[in-house]
Amino acid sequence: MKLGIVGLPNVGKSTLFNAITNAGAQSANYPFCTIEPNVGVVAVPDKRLDALAEMYKPEKYTPASIEFVDIAGLVKGASKGEGLGNKFLANIREVDAVVHVVRCFENDDIVHVDGSIDPKRDIDTINVELILSDMEVLDRRIDKTLKLMKGDKKYRTEYDFFVRVKEALDAGKPARSVECTPEEAELLGSVSLLTNKPVIYAANMSDTDFQNGSVSGNKYFNIVKEIAESEHSGVLPICAETEAEISGMEPEEKELFLSEMGLEKSGLDRLINACYDLLGLISYLTAGKPEVRAWTIKKGTKAPQAAGKIHTDFERGFIRAEVISFNDLMECGSMAAAKEKGLVRSEGKEYVMKDGDIVLFRFNV
Repeated sequence: MKLGIVGLPNVGKSTLFNAITNAGAQSANYPFCTIEPNVGVVAVPDKRLDALAEMYKPEKYTPASIEFVDIAGLVKGASKGEGLGNKFLANIREVDAVVHVVRCFENDDIVHVDGSIDPKRDIDTINVELILSDMEVLDRRIDKTLKLMKGDKKYRTEYDFFVRVKEALDAGKPARSVECTPEEAELLGSVSLLTNKPVIYAANMSDTDFQNGSVSGNKYFNIVKEIAESEHSGVLPICAETEAEISGMEPEEKELFLSEMGLEKSGLDRLINACYDLLGLISYLTAGKPEVRAWTIKKGTKAPQAAGKIHTDFERGFIRAEVISFNDLMECGSMAAAKEKGLVRSEGKEYVMKDGDIVLFRFNV
């Protein structure tokens, strides 16, 4: 999974990126301090994997991972190449989802590129540039569909749908805000539209707003939340400075610090959970002496396709999956005990994988 961190200059993008990846991207109080996209790969925290490692003492421990890309700050006119616009648009096309950092804190020492704090204006600035870029792409698709429709009326439905999406873009709304049937969603996915990418708005607040985890008093956060809900996006309150402070701490120290702040999880953990939910992802696990490992798949994935994540031969020669839930294995204490109790199931090709399944795939090629 590849996530792009975007936002206007000086909203806390690079501070957040540094905190969650410890990659040391340059962070400074002026626009465009991030020119090349900084990339950091982060292991997905999973206590289930830790428990399996304790049980099996494996030679190799492999958690799932997420790639974060810190993308250059955007300004008005980016769709026409202003600032670092062309680079921004090229980089954002490559990510699976977007983490849009929005400034929701007051600080006279940190210059805002537009001179004041206004989350709606900031979100609109980026959305407008992405919409302008999308309109060019969609116009080409509409023209193509119109030509096809002249020879085959079955393209009429497709044409009507794309016109409806264009009307939304003309009204300043992102493509992801358009209500779609499953068939229309698949059609929309066939066009490379930037505003159709899933988005989580990371509302970057001051640490005082985070005391005891209370964010409802921040008027800027409430504005961001309302915008996110209107376009079917995610929203996450976060404090980049706090994340930076705890990024270098030992686990016990970090846990104590978060507890004192009234928080159960770090911003990174909450961001990862939000991204998994937004993208409809789950993890299944494989465990043994050679390796314990987490594998990321889409919700609704069937066993053969999940097996294909490990190797194409596993999917091609799939026979069955031997499955036990993580909780059942932990209660039994060992795989042998779980088998004695009949808790290890044999599942076939139609089995839909569940989050936390521990699996051994049987195959033959």
